[in-house]
Amino acid sequence: MNIGVLNGREVQALEFPYARCADQDAAEPARHRVVVVGAGPVGLTLAIDLAQRGQRVLLLDNDHKLSTGSRAICFAKRTLEIWDRLGCGDAMVARGVRWNVGKVFFRDRLLYRFDLLPESGHERPAFINLQQYYAEAGLVERAMALPTLELRWRNSVVACEAAEGGVSLGVETPEGRYTLQADHVVACDGARSAVRSLLQREVQGRVFRDRFLIADVKVERADFPSERWFWFDPPFHRNQSALLHRQPDNVWRIDFQLGWDADPEEEKKPERIIPRVKAMLGDDVPFELEWASVYSFACERMPAFRHGRVFFAGDAAHRVSPFGARGANSGVQDADNLGWKLDLVLRGQAPDALLDSYGLEREAAADENLLNSTRSTDFITPKSEVSRLFRDAVLDLAGEYPFARALVNSGRLSLPTTYEQSSLNTPDVDAFEGRMVPGAPAADAPLQLAGRPAWLLRELGADFTLLVDGPAPGWARDLPLKVLAAQDPEGLLAQRYDLKPGTAYLLRPDQHVCARWRQPTFAAVQAALARATAC
Repeated sequence: MNIGVLNGREVQALEFPYARCADQDAAEPARHRVVVVGAGPVGLTLAIDLAQRGQRVLLLDNDHKLSTGSRAICFAKRTLEIWDRLGCGDAMVARGVRWNVGKVFFRDRLLYRFDLLPESGHERPAFINLQQYYAEAGLVERAMALPTLELRWRNSVVACEAAEGGVSLGVETPEGRYTLQADHVVACDGARSAVRSLLQREVQGRVFRDRFLIADVKVERADFPSERWFWFDPPFHRNQSALLHRQPDNVWRIDFQLGWDADPEEEKKPERIIPRVKAMLGDDVPFELEWASVYSFACERMPAFRHGRVFFAGDAAHRVSPFGARGANSGVQDADNLGWKLDLVLRGQAPDALLDSYGLEREAAADENLLNSTRSTDFITPKSEVSRLFRDAVLDLAGEYPFARALVNSGRLSLPTTYEQSSLNTPDVDAFEGRMVPGAPAADAPLQLAGRPAWLLRELGADFTLLVDGPAPGWARDLPLKVLAAQDPEGLLAQRYDLKPGTAYLLRPDQHVCARWRQPTFAAVQAALARATAC
């Protein structure tokens, strides 16, 4: 399987065989250290991360195929950087459509354009567009190459309860049911999470009374560039909104707002979709309808993402509207946050309390995403005539006055969360400028290492890294971390991290800053490491 070779139809037609496992014939339930439920982008990311760290991981999925239709398509820079660390980012970027620029339209005029990555010196673009089935194919390909990762297809979790210092799972297969036990379970099984239902856990939030149509159309020739285009009240779809994204294989993703009263089954019929697409593209543009879906959405989350030895991630833990591409991207960041912590606890190198920080950090991230997503949805779909008048007045002003553009919200696009309030951070004792505060995701920059060009994020260790300006201090070799002393040919590293001679940053395994000093000492770094691992 090579996502650079297969086309979309071939990928969606792939089926993974069910295979009987030894656990089904065991006299007593087998015990696994980590069981991940759900082989979507989030579950695969977490399982790969743990397996790369040497952990044995069992990944269960109730299906035997990849996603149908494009589904999540906008994968953010931070997600690509995580997948780089997992060994599959290059394939994703090579297949995907890169973009940084978006445009906002009101009725028949362009209001303004924006650039999500206006500065140079980053390896990855702000986003790529890539159908979810391609992303899943790349992750499955990587997962199958890891000897400590076992992926079982058509294994549905139908029972889940605490048992003997772990979790007991009942698993249904085409050959009947079996039981296994796990030290830890991570539910990445989507918005209709079976694990969440079995544990009788609820989500809380807001359901939006609106419907949208997704249509994937294949257009061999189209004049649209590789940009995000969003229309308010366009002439081809009056009094509603529309969104356009380019995907690989000459496929274009179009979202049409329909309103709450729309009949989902009727709107999915080709005779309803084709006229809408023709109105947008023009009667003289031939296209082929590939896939369509009608969706409504909610902004909600579980009150807590950890329940004893069971953790929830991705849509199983939180759901947002699709505007802003915060769903899959925040789920991948959940996996990125949990993987290294679970690994250290399983190795006995950190206490169980470290796992509490997963919930605290990612619940705060979910709140940030929910707030942005709710505001976007309220602006895009005003619920009263007064709010619509306000929105349209803002849009009129935005075409001419930059101050009004800050009020326009067609989806605040996904950015990684800064864990400013995390207990794992060591507070600053020195003065620094810039965004690289404790808790911030590390910004990339070009480097020179031993005379070769490199990128900062590619060079960070799988565990903790001490980034230093100048020669590495001799005492650092006695600490359990990687020391990175790099040349900065373009000065971008110094600019982004406010580096001065002697400055050092301590970076977590998930590439977030957890401490920084102007003149670090062995004792200070050792204490910061202990704090960052809850020791």
